[in-house]
Amino acid sequence: MRRQAVTLLWRAGIAAALVCAIGVLPWLTHTDPAFTVLKARSADRDPTPEVLADIRAQLGLDHGPFHLLGDWLGGLWHGDAGRSWISGGEVTPAVLQALGVSLLLMAVALAVAAVTAALICARTLWLGAHRRLDGRRAAGSGSAVLAALPEFLTASVLATVVGVQLGWLPALGWYGPEWTILPALALGLPAGAVLGRLLDDLLPGAFAEPWALAATARGLPGRTVARQALRRCLPGLLPNTGLFVVGLTGGSVTVEQIFDIPGLGRTTLQAALAQDLPVLQAGTLALILLAAAAAGLAHTLARTLIGPALRDGALPSPHRPTPPAHTILPFVYAGLLLTVIALGLPRDPLTLDTTERLAAPSPSHPFGTDALGRDILARVAHGALDTLLLALAITAATLLTGLALGLLPRLSGPLVDTVTALPPVLVALLVTAVVGSGTATPALAVAAVAWAPLAAHTSALLRQERAALHLTATRALGAGPWYLLRQELLPAVIPPVTRHALLRLPGIALALASLAFLGLGAQPPSPEWGLLLAENQPYAERAPWAVLAPAAVLALLGALAVTAAGGVRRGRRRPGASELVPPSESRPPARELVKTR
Repeated sequence: MRRQAVTLLWRAGIAAALVCAIGVLPWLTHTDPAFTVLKARSADRDPTPEVLADIRAQLGLDHGPFHLLGDWLGGLWHGDAGRSWISGGEVTPAVLQALGVSLLLMAVALAVAAVTAALICARTLWLGAHRRLDGRRAAGSGSAVLAALPEFLTASVLATVVGVQLGWLPALGWYGPEWTILPALALGLPAGAVLGRLLDDLLPGAFAEPWALAATARGLPGRTVARQALRRCLPGLLPNTGLFVVGLTGGSVTVEQIFDIPGLGRTTLQAALAQDLPVLQAGTLALILLAAAAAGLAHTLARTLIGPALRDGALPSPHRPTPPAHTILPFVYAGLLLTVIALGLPRDPLTLDTTERLAAPSPSHPFGTDALGRDILARVAHGALDTLLLALAITAATLLTGLALGLLPRLSGPLVDTVTALPPVLVALLVTAVVGSGTATPALAVAAVAWAPLAAHTSALLRQERAALHLTATRALGAGPWYLLRQELLPAVIPPVTRHALLRLPGIALALASLAFLGLGAQPPSPEWGLLLAENQPYAERAPWAVLAPAAVLALLGALAVTAAGGVRRGRRRPGASELVPPSESRPPARELVKTR
């Protein structure tokens, strides 16, 4: 009970600190809130001292940020989140309406994600149920590409091909059920592919556990064994599923922007850019509460599925030594990616040729040209160097951070829930307020949130591994905590979390460039991949290659990252009980027992 109270206070403190930081955001950036509000209300009106003074008087800005923050917090007790500084309308109904739109979109996207994950795991479940599972098998490349595609890229391709080129479904607006299909696919396909890949990674270990072997030997139907194996693996993924729920609701800013959906993510982004503090604070608070609810539900479901086994330490380990999958696919993808870069580097990415605007692919321009006549192949190749190197560095840093904080779940749990609730754009604005705008701002903003899913994954796997039978036996033989951490826990947790980090590498690369395009880092004409997609999106109907070419290269990176992750395996053979405990860390009775054996 005391532990739950401490966790609740820690969570409340983080949320309060975040809301207070947002409340003083304009003063942190050393900008005049009245000037920002004026530009958002009427960009053509001159910011004369009299006009600015009138806005300050209307909004109460002369009293300072803490007075405004106190008034806003006081109104929350009565369900009043204030009035928008831009429109003058009440904040609470607007935020609740946007939240309703996002929750509906999230529900449809979760259904798409569940179907996608089921299709990815179907082959493994069938092979496991019929005892034909091979530890050396390699997962399909299609799921590898899909798992690595960020929502922005998937939305761009769907809007370009399905919505514009084929005209099968509406690509803009929010007017009925059919308008939810494309954005739900854009959100649900990558999320479901990631969850499916993570689940597919755990299922072979579950099918190799003694209970599964015994159930098969007793003649239980294969579908029953498969269903129980699925139940055995789900608790390790529930924390990440909760994170996806929050991400699909508040983190889908780019998808809502592309499809013109009035959801909570887009509402929060527009309020952040306009410094409409009442709307921004209410939207952020709604996301934080949603994150807390999703985390609590995930924790309850995990306890319901295998709670007694976790408590009694009666679980077999879900992580078995598995040989790496032997496949040439990573080398094929790496060769194709290097070929694209090698062909494009000799070309000039900044040369303008207005006579070749939006030219189709040809021998002189294999990927075509953009709206300014610049060679897209050259821009893709030159943008690959900076984007990939920085993305690799951030991926390594977030992997180490996620592993370290995942080992301390009491500290990181509430922090993970809060960080995940924040759209990266909002984090970037807070980082800009502290360190200023520059090329390092997108990197700091992405690194500040990208570690959270890895920490949640680490904590979930660690909780199950600590309840494993072999750890109970090792501990009984006198092994100390450091030995258990070095020899048993970390070798079981690091490989799957590393594969998870590689799944997110392409998304980190695009998130960096997307933030830079919003004015929080490098500016055009920098040939970053996200800038290429954002700049060419308005011309998707006339020149689809301008969007599809960089999208295909990013998909190639995703396939390379995920198939290469198949080589990150736990290859160490688990020793027998007599080999588990080193003499230096054994208690005398356990040491004598080992010697007699």
